[in-house]
Amino acid sequence: MERTEIQGYKSIKQLLLAATLILASLATAYGQHLLTIDRAMDIAQENNPVLKRSLTTLERYQQSLIAQRASLKSKFVLNLTPIDYSKTRRFDNRLSEWYTNETLSTSGMFQIEQPILLTDGTLSLINRLGWQDNYSDISGITNSNRAFSNNLYLQLSQPVFTYNRRQMALKQLEYDYENANISYALQRLNTEQQITDQFYAVYMAQSNLQTVREELANAEQSYDIIKNKVEADLAARDELFQAELNLATAQSSADERKVSLEYAKDKLKQSLDMPLSEDFAVIAEINIEPVAVNRQKAIDHALASRLELRQREIQSAELDFQMIQTKALNEFKGDVTLTYGLIGDHANFGRIYGSPTQNPRVAINFTIPIFDWGEKKARIRAQEAAQKVNQIDYELDKSGIELNIRQVCRNLENLWTQIKIAEQNVRNAQLTYDLNLTRYREGDINGMQISQFQTQLSGKKVAYTQALINYKIELLNLKILSLYDFEKDVDIVPVKD
Repeated sequence: MERTEIQGYKSIKQLLLAATLILASLATAYGQHLLTIDRAMDIAQENNPVLKRSLTTLERYQQSLIAQRASLKSKFVLNLTPIDYSKTRRFDNRLSEWYTNETLSTSGMFQIEQPILLTDGTLSLINRLGWQDNYSDISGITNSNRAFSNNLYLQLSQPVFTYNRRQMALKQLEYDYENANISYALQRLNTEQQITDQFYAVYMAQSNLQTVREELANAEQSYDIIKNKVEADLAARDELFQAELNLATAQSSADERKVSLEYAKDKLKQSLDMPLSEDFAVIAEINIEPVAVNRQKAIDHALASRLELRQREIQSAELDFQMIQTKALNEFKGDVTLTYGLIGDHANFGRIYGSPTQNPRVAINFTIPIFDWGEKKARIRAQEAAQKVNQIDYELDKSGIELNIRQVCRNLENLWTQIKIAEQNVRNAQLTYDLNLTRYREGDINGMQISQFQTQLSGKKVAYTQALINYKIELLNLKILSLYDFEKDVDIVPVKD
């Protein structure tokens, strides 16, 4: 970079710093608090409504995942029946006669159930302990029994010839949580972009207001000069009329820019969830140093890191799950149940297992589909189409990412050229205005002409400030698109557990 350009940048920086100090002093004088871009980001992280909603959704999936993982641990259940009394009159089909039965019992069951994630089975250890006092009267013949009983057994329930539903449910929740985490991270990046745009919109509105106030001060100065000349018969009265018109126009522009500033502030307050009655002024230091951007590095990093692509991959895995579930419609499947334990009973509690009885049990059940009228085949084809659409969208997303990054890199080069041009325009406009202000004081030009030079200078200053802001925002766009900060030369890691 040439020496003159460096000096020009330093002078512009000094002007911006001076403007910032003026805005800060004005804000303090009017009781406003100052807001920087970093502070605005911090407030947005805490108060932005959309971001809070996204965070709440993330917490919801996180707790669901915690609950699902907890459900895979051993469950301990205790069921108690303190008292169960009944007296009934029943008919015995074997003996073809009526009998009376009276029963008083108490029982409890303790169960330990352990889900098996690997096989989708369930292993249970169950113990039933009870006591009963039973009395029966059949045609005057009475029978009674008062005894303790205990049934302790181990049971395995295992589905076969089907997919692992428990494992799929866990994996689905893990994908949901990761997807919610990605959505929250994307919302944070979008919020950063939104707040940055609105922050600099307020900054630009403040700068415009400061510029038109300078125009107003110059118009008042021009009015005083021409008024003195008219009163001294050194200028025509129509020059005074033009000066009055210029002054009124400058005042109107100042009022209009003030309204625009208040509107920009309200938009920022809404995004930050701040009270609309609260007032503030923004301050910013705009760095105008060029940033070296490696286009290919930006593209490669984006394709390796972009969260939207990971979301597509998650969606692809979820579609694979849906395909498994679709193929399981009207499926051939079975259930196997194995049970083994000991049953003991005795009137004396200490002798319950004096002569125990083994109770092995094996049960196998099959579900065999016969005919479904082509439902399963049609649903599989529909699911295959959904998978194909997702793959096409994935490739389009990759192409769109590369296209956007290439365009932003071109924009940055163009914006930097515009900044240098805008800086030269400000210097030229300032010199032109200063020269013509001297001519105006000496009466060589009229009020309309000096007003045009003032408007030209103000426009060039606004254009320069806007060029700087556009460059900063485009750098932010590149950071969001590539997930790489070329200003700091560091990776962006938006997803953190």
